[in-house]
Amino acid sequence: MEKIKVGITHGDINGVGYEIIFKTFQDEEMFDLCTPIVYGSPKVATYHRKSLNIQTNFVVRNSVEEAEDRCLNIVNCFGENEIKVDFGIATEEAGKAAFIALNQAMQDLNQGKIDVLVTAPLTNNTIRGKESIFPGHSTYIEKKLGNSNKALVMLMSQELRVALATTNIPVNKISETITSDLLTEKLETLNETLKRDFCIDGPRIAVLSLNPDFETNTNQDSEENKIIIPTIQELFNNKKVRCFGPYSADSFFENKGYTHFDAVLAMYHDQGLAPFKAISMDEGVKYTAGLPVIRTAPAHGTEYEIAGQGDASEYSIRQAIFEAIDIFRFRNNYDQAHAHPLKRQYYEKRDDSDKLKLDQVTENEEL
Repeated sequence: MEKIKVGITHGDINGVGYEIIFKTFQDEEMFDLCTPIVYGSPKVATYHRKSLNIQTNFVVRNSVEEAEDRCLNIVNCFGENEIKVDFGIATEEAGKAAFIALNQAMQDLNQGKIDVLVTAPLTNNTIRGKESIFPGHSTYIEKKLGNSNKALVMLMSQELRVALATTNIPVNKISETITSDLLTEKLETLNETLKRDFCIDGPRIAVLSLNPDFETNTNQDSEENKIIIPTIQELFNNKKVRCFGPYSADSFFENKGYTHFDAVLAMYHDQGLAPFKAISMDEGVKYTAGLPVIRTAPAHGTEYEIAGQGDASEYSIRQAIFEAIDIFRFRNNYDQAHAHPLKRQYYEKRDDSDKLKLDQVTENEEL
């Protein structure tokens, strides 16, 4: 069976990207699981390897088509151009290098030349376009490869999966952003993701409240009473989405309520990420769910404070690779199983005595 081709972007060259990639593939058993293809600069990779005294070997490729099994392939995205490395410093040059590698990897992902994408951390504000800074991996991939699908930002570990209803927006904008349509979209996407990408039958989803201690709040105009509770009821009763809540975030995490659910939907960035990082940061993985393509990443950032010192842990990016491989397999199995469903042969009908009968449906009858 052909191994899964995992594309890996080098991220911010002034951060820990190359360090955690090299440490991951010091373990030769990783090559039993996948064919790794790093999008980056061989010169920068060599500089990092020497600076960190890491012995991981790699092979330079001019394109993804040249990648071979059982070795760490690095696709040269920069030709003979020199790129300056300044460990621990956010620079425009590093941002440009991260963006070039990401775009080439996304192009190959879109064309099916790699199966999944794992992105090393970068710094958004070092990547500047004509009008604004880089919006983040999930938003950018949604725009370029989403095919009108909406991305759902998730963080996951062995203990906990947290999805975000809203992401990087100001706190004073959160309330007006939380609508029934938004929550319906996020919960339906999360429900489908758990079934398709994680092979969970009948997933259970916990929904957090927006306001603290809302159970004791008698305000009928609160977001919980006007939006969140009716949306949960509609999805549960009419769309077969097993969502429950809303739960106050502090007591929910304090009492480990998440252990009773397959995933949690948080209303805003810090509500979900703060407890997740406290519980699962070392093994945490980011996942851009809801899109035709598969992208994961380590939960941590560029870690400028330890860049170039050899102290970065590779555990999170290794988990990101494992998760990407598992999701790819689960999704393929799910799609194959649902590609040609059996046609319905019977329908329920009650006679005058109210006894249930099964009448066979002919080709010309309507269900």
